[in-house]
Amino acid sequence: MTTDFAHRLTLDRIRDGERLDLVADAAERARVAERLALVSLHRFDAHVALARSGDEVRATGRIKAALGQSCVASGEPVAARIDEAFDLRFVPEPKVGDEEIELSEDECETLFHDGAAIDLGAALADTLALSLDPYPRSPNAEEALRAAGVLSEEQAGPFAALAKLTGRDQA
Repeated sequence: MTTDFAHRLTLDRIRDGERLDLVADAAERARVAERLALVSLHRFDAHVALARSGDEVRATGRIKAALGQSCVASGEPVAARIDEAFDLRFVPEPKVGDEEIELSEDECETLFHDGAAIDLGAALADTLALSLDPYPRSPNAEEALRAAGVLSEEQAGPFAALAKLTGRDQA
């Protein structure tokens, strides 16, 4: 199975202190863009430092991307640049039954591996997904929202409702 950003590293080949420069090729960028519903993904690369202690691997570094997202209001492309630091920890998948596993706040960047390899590429693509603007807006967004009948915060907020109730509505 081919992953979006194919960089699966076997544990026996990871050296403590190893540094990697990963650059997504056109096919990888297309798969990541499709999965993340991006209009385009012109650049996606990562600079990674690996630290290994037994079966635990820590990956730190930066991802950089140049991409296009769809405006939430108009659907127009919105260009974006991502330059995001990451700190990921890969640990063996716990051997538990149907019990739920709770992670503390400092463990939220913890990913599980199968004991044989880590999927660094998938983790980096997920990091990119978390770095995206959830509500990208083009310069024409307000006009598109107005045309669709969507009220602005000032028109729909609590003070606008209060003004209507007191008869001081300026609209």
